[in-house]
Amino acid sequence: MDCPSANGRPLAYFITWSCYGTWLHGEEKGSVDRRHNRWGDTYLPADRSRKSVELGRMRQPSYQLDGARRRIVLETIINQARYRGWTLLAVHVRSMHIHAVVQAGLAPERVMNVLKADASRALNQAGLDGADCKRWTRHGSTRYLWRNTDVIEAIEYVIRKQGEPFEVFEAKREVL
Repeated sequence: MDCPSANGRPLAYFITWSCYGTWLHGEEKGSVDRRHNRWGDTYLPADRSRKSVELGRMRQPSYQLDGARRRIVLETIINQARYRGWTLLAVHVRSMHIHAVVQAGLAPERVMNVLKADASRALNQAGLDGADCKRWTRHGSTRYLWRNTDVIEAIEYVIRKQGEPFEVFEAKREVL
């Protein structure tokens, strides 16, 4: 049986954010903006002039995570979730974006912002980038997962449907 949350709160959040400059409005692969960001909405169509404007606004080249940076980001997310008492169900740190499925008592936007800040701090401490390096897009995607099947599908997507695995964490199934 697929039981919805009994207390009116979501069972978990599916949070995604991308690296700075790696997914611009107007690109062929499509994008979302404030007016096109509901579940089931289609992506914005490709638009060369919009992409050109986006490129012109960039203050540095796009940022991508290499192997060392991906490992630092994954380790930081795991440690910070544990420290803050959140239940981390799945994480996949890719070269250009991060997916996380997490249970937390905060709003998902706050969780995402905390993880971004903690990951940036850890990367600064590792000395891999300058402190003024812009690593992340301004926002990201924060989906509420209300049913067990939603949580399971999000975990499956994060862990197994991203192509070649990079830096991955998956909680033991008994946590679900």
